[in-house]
Amino acid sequence: MAKESILVIEDDRDIQELIKYNLSREGYRVHCVLTGEDGLNYIRTYTPQLIVLDVLLPGLDGFEVCRILKSNKETQHIPVIMVTAKSEDADVVTGLEIGANDYLTKPFSARVLVARIRALLRRKASDETIKQEPIQVHELQINPGRYEVLANGREIIFSYTEFRILMLLAKSPGWVFSRYQIVNEVRGEDSIVTDRSVDVHITGLRKKLGRFGKYIETVRGIGYRFSDKSLSH
Repeated sequence: MAKESILVIEDDRDIQELIKYNLSREGYRVHCVLTGEDGLNYIRTYTPQLIVLDVLLPGLDGFEVCRILKSNKETQHIPVIMVTAKSEDADVVTGLEIGANDYLTKPFSARVLVARIRALLRRKASDETIKQEPIQVHELQINPGRYEVLANGREIIFSYTEFRILMLLAKSPGWVFSRYQIVNEVRGEDSIVTDRSVDVHITGLRKKLGRFGKYIETVRGIGYRFSDKSLSH
């Protein structure tokens, strides 16, 4: 049986062919495009199970493509691995802030790329097979199947990773989760991320939640928790 379909958005034809060759060997169905615009057009017709996205693209860069994908309910669930020659922390943080699920810097080995893809697809499959009931906590209602969050009836749009972190914390009000536990639960054991990336997502969550951001509490030296006390009390 054919494996999942993967879209590769990469303007360097040599790197594109290398990625396609190695993923095809693993049984994945691979489609490649050279620009962000072509990638978005492809996704409108076909829904890949995962996207490998270069940052430095002509026209729309990878950051903008990822931002568009993660702000759309129809595509925000698709895992995105960003690849770039840039290794500065600021670029990694930018990618994570806009919802990228993982990040690789060039040059990278095909084995590492395949391992990251497997980890993300396992996580996605696990999410889809677990029946998840809506979560009601204080003024927030979280609907896992729809990737929807309502605050006093008003919808708030989150990136996929932000949504997963919020759901993890909100399911257990008062329970403290370490940064390592958050990374392990939300991104998978095979993902290489840092404490800083968790902090970035928490900052994004609080900002989007507005006054309800106070529910996400920092436990100094340990991690984060969702308050078990309502703001109205």
